[in-house]
Formats: sequence, structure tokens, C-alpha cells
Amino acid sequence: MRTSTQTRKTKETDISLSLSLEGGPVEISTGIGFFDHMLTAFAVHGGFGLQVKAEGDLIVDGHHTVEDTGIVLGKAFSQALGDKSGIARFGSFYVPMDETLAFASVDVSGRPFLVFKGEFSQAACGGYDLCLTEEFFRALAMNAGITLHMKLEYGGNGHHEAEALYKAAGHALRLAVAEKEGILSTKGVF
Repeated sequence: MRTSTQTRKTKETDISLSLSLEGGPVEISTGIGFFDHMLTAFAVHGGFGLQVKAEGDLIVDGHHTVEDTGIVLGKAFSQALGDKSGIARFGSFYVPMDETLAFASVDVSGRPFLVFKGEFSQAACGGYDLCLTEEFFRALAMNAGITLHMKLEYGGNGHHEAEALYKAAGHALRLAVAEKEGILSTKGVF
């Protein structure tokens, strides 16, 4: 079974995380309600089992908690995928959410990169600074070893814009990590 359990403790955060690429319970507690909602949407739409318990220096702001959760989740994806053989490798997905349209495309290649394009309609939602969305996905991509392109095509509501991006990323990763025979690389390895 493709799973990983990770922990990371710094002076700023203490995070425990379990990931199953095959599905399972989704239980998220980060101290930032809107971020919990986004991680839940990501996991549910990706078909992933995800349990996250994060404590951070929220008295400062949510930056360290969000970014460090991305780091830990990225490491979990990397470990759960092993040598990355036997997966579809690529996945792309559009998510419409009312007035919003978001897109994510991923290559699980071992080459970390993030391209993030989009402007949010507001600065924050539910105590979550929407600019942290890019920080989360950068940390995820760099630590998972994936190339991730994300684009907020348009929107008018910050909640919908962020949620559509998290859902699009979940769906794109679901497609990319789907089991398939062989190694999808002309090199024969990643």
C-alpha cells in the first residue's frame, strides 16, 4: 500500500501527517479553519487518505503552519511514491466553482518546480491569507519532487478561488499517481 507517515518539529511548528494514496479517513487540524477546509477539499477530491495535526506559531500568522504543512505533505508524497515506477505520471484538471475557474497540471517526475499564476479577489478568507496558497503549493512541489503548474483563470470570490485551486491540484495528483504498468519515461527511470 502506498502510504507515508511524517513528522516535523521546529521552533515554529509541530506537524504529524499520514497519507494514503489509496484513500482512507480525512482528519485535518491545523488551527486555521479555512486551511483545514482547503486540505480536506484537496484530499477528498484527490481520493487520498490524509490525517494532519499541526500546531504552529499562529500568534505570528499562518505562514509557518501553512508552508511547513506543505513541506511535510510533499515529503509524504515522495515517500509514498517510492521510485515513482508504475504510475500514470501526468495529470491535469480544471475545476469550475460558481464564478471561478482554476486549473492544475502535474508531472510526477522527480524534478521539482512550481508555476503559479493568479490574483485573488481578496487578501484573506477566514483568517487565512490567500497568498499562502502559493507558498503551500511551492513547498508541496519542492518536497514531493513534482512539477506543478497552477492557474486561476478567473473568479470573483476568494473562497471559491482558493478552493478551486486546491481541488484542481487534488484531482491532477489523483490522475498522476494512478497505478499503471511500467515507467513512463524514455530514459527508463525517473
